[in-house]
Order: sequence, then structure tokens, then C-alpha cells
Amino acid sequence: MVTDHGYKCRITNIVPLSEHEKLFQLRIVDPRERELFTFRPGQFLMLEVPGYGEAPISISSATSNREFIELCIRKAGHVTSALFEAKQGAFVAVRGPFGTSFPMEAMQDHDVLLIAGGLGIAPLRAPLFWINDHRDHYRNVSFLYGAKEPSQMLFTYQFEEWKTVSHIDLHTIVEKPDDQWTGRTGMITLLFDEITIDPKNTWAIVCGPPVMFKFVCTHLDKLGIPMNRMFVSLERHMNCGMGKCCRCMVGSTFTCLDGPVFDYWSVMNLKEAI
Repeated sequence: MVTDHGYKCRITNIVPLSEHEKLFQLRIVDPRERELFTFRPGQFLMLEVPGYGEAPISISSATSNREFIELCIRKAGHVTSALFEAKQGAFVAVRGPFGTSFPMEAMQDHDVLLIAGGLGIAPLRAPLFWINDHRDHYRNVSFLYGAKEPSQMLFTYQFEEWKTVSHIDLHTIVEKPDDQWTGRTGMITLLFDEITIDPKNTWAIVCGPPVMFKFVCTHLDKLGIPMNRMFVSLERHMNCGMGKCCRCMVGSTFTCLDGPVFDYWSVMNLKEAI
């Protein structure tokens, strides 16, 4: 369901993830609207904090979850700073969902490679949940996740579940290790050494800082994965979510209206995007 209709929501839980990120669980107040609300992995909402304005936020929850919506939010601006001051039980509003999504059905019966850098794990959670809900429809699933520092790695409490319950091959790396870090150190592309890729049968989803797309997708291209089977999310370019402010405009393309999910072939034709 794609709509600009607003939903009044109550914040039912707030989970601190790092110094700058929190996971907010929102419950649509109206039971009928709660049941009707649907979205697809990769789509986003416009989140309104009353008195402070709106911000576009990727949906981080499972499409099958009708009880609450999860949004992983970094404190980065006027609206998100206000939200970080909110308490459990406070009311906010959301509009949407908006935007394009990851082609999860087309990926069925293939290997799937999920790659996230930093906060890029937030929009990747929805396809992760989707795969878990339909695990028999996918072959080998690998997840490569990198962060600058161990303290900036998000959703670590779910890592074991993804590995043992969802049967996802998870590999992690950080650029700057601390004294407790025992894993790999360096750029995320080093993790390609730990997995085997069948390029003819692999689809890839890449989420993270736009600068990461160039290095990761170039590497995937060299491995033989077609650009039309690599997907990225450009949600960081969005502002109003409605194509009115033009801040997300790349050439003649509006990220909020034509995206945020694009195949990498399209991104290569949007030079300013990366």
C-alpha cells in the first residue's frame, strides 16, 4: 500500500544501539489502520515529530510484523534530535510507505549477497527478515557487514540468530579495532576473501555510505555479477520524500520518487549519486 495518508503512532519501545543510533518501535494507534498497513523491503516512511517537522526514514522491520514498525535512527538533524528526547509512550506520526523496493521475488532460487556499511544495516534488516520468513525460497545467503569501530556496529544482538536460525553466512570487519576486537580489520572488500560467489546465480544488495558503492559494486562487477542484479539504496539523498524540495534530484531523477532502491546499472548513469 502506497499512500500519503498519515498514521498516528505511539512509541512502544526504544532500544539504544550506539552513541548516535537508537531503534524506535512504533505502534499504529488505530487497530484497523495497523492491520491494513503494509510495505516492501527497501521502502521508507516520512516520520513526523510534532512541532519539529518530518524526515525520511528507511523501514527496518519485517513486512510480516503487523504489531509495530521499527525505525533505526541516527541523531543527525533537527527532527531526529527531537525524537531522541522523546520517551516511551510519546506520539509521533508516519506517512507512507514510499519508494521502490528490493526485488525479493526475483531473487528466489538464487544465492543472495547482502553487504552493509555502518548505518546501512538499517535498510538491510527488512530484506533479512524477508529472507528469514521465506528461507526455503533462497539458496546460499551471505551477509558482509563493516563499521568504522566495534562500538559503531549495530544489531550485534541479532548476529547469532541470523547465523543459526536464518542460516545466513555472516562476516564482519571494522576499520579501527579496539582492545576487545578479535575479528578482521580493514575495508569491507577484504571480506570477499571469506566467501565463494557463483556470479551466474547471485543477486546482491548493497547499503551504506554512497562512497562505499563504488568500491563494493566495482568489485562485484569484476567478479562477474551483472549490474542489473546489484541493488543499492540511496535514501541518504532524500529530504522531503515528495519530490518538492529537489534536494535529492540527481540529473532528472528524484531519489525519493524514482528510488530509493536502484539497480547499479541505473546508478552508473547517475554520476552525482556516488
